[in-house]
Amino acid sequence: MDRYWKLFFVLSMLGALAGAQQKPATSHPAARSTTETTLPSEEVVNAFLQQTLGYDPSLSWKVGSIRPSEAVGLAEVDVTISGAQGAQAQKFYVSEDGHHAISGEIIPFGAHPYEPARKELERGINGPAHGPANAPVTLVEFSDLQCPHCKEAQPIMERLMSEEKDVRVVFQNYPLPMHDWAAKAAAYADCVGRSSPEAFWKFVGSVYGAQSDITSANVDEKLTGFADSAGVKGADIATCAANPETTTRVEHSINLAKSLDVTSTPTIFVNGRKVGAGGLPYEVLQKLVAFAAKNPQ
Repeated sequence: MDRYWKLFFVLSMLGALAGAQQKPATSHPAARSTTETTLPSEEVVNAFLQQTLGYDPSLSWKVGSIRPSEAVGLAEVDVTISGAQGAQAQKFYVSEDGHHAISGEIIPFGAHPYEPARKELERGINGPAHGPANAPVTLVEFSDLQCPHCKEAQPIMERLMSEEKDVRVVFQNYPLPMHDWAAKAAAYADCVGRSSPEAFWKFVGSVYGAQSDITSANVDEKLTGFADSAGVKGADIATCAANPETTTRVEHSINLAKSLDVTSTPTIFVNGRKVGAGGLPYEVLQKLVAFAAKNPQ
């Protein structure tokens, strides 16, 4: 999907936004800015996407939300683009005049840029943790157990937990909607984590190891077995996973991720600093952890 998204912004078709009817946002429920922001209409966004991606009939898209961004004057547009390689959530920003769009991510700025996210994570994390609660560095990972990139990142996380004794690692569920058994796996994972943090990491390793063999038809059987193998009672975990309280806990984790603009997995935060774990060399992650320990916000 990455190559399609690069084409999205390489092509000079941003004129689809120009001159189109727009609507002011004076009381948008998801607004994060106190000033009035001009938003493009969904009709205009779809016209822009059609002009930009319509050359490839295998691509489709769905507009998720159009709202004021944290950067005053910019409208934030969330879309999901689907193709042969799967579906991927994407984000872009539209200028006040409606003539330009900006790709990528708006990053925090200031003398202590990562402090707000660190505090929000402190208040919101509810997943299983490894390492001392008073560690100088807290690493929070938002992950999807059906995500192949999360599976690739897991050995890096395990090595970090093994070698860095003064780091607290917290796992947060973020099942992506395009994965057909990820939400159920998240529910099982939450229940295993609450039952035994030690069993949780064994359970996660088993799920990642058998990822290609799990289907929506056999997921309950597989996850129950993995829970048993991890040292907890699988039947109890299955019952817990079906409990509405567990669904609420997973939704809380998803909403926490969204509030921090997490759009893909795996995404990790090192003392509030967001970095991508997928493809991140262990040595780089280790340097980020060491730096965060020596330079508290």
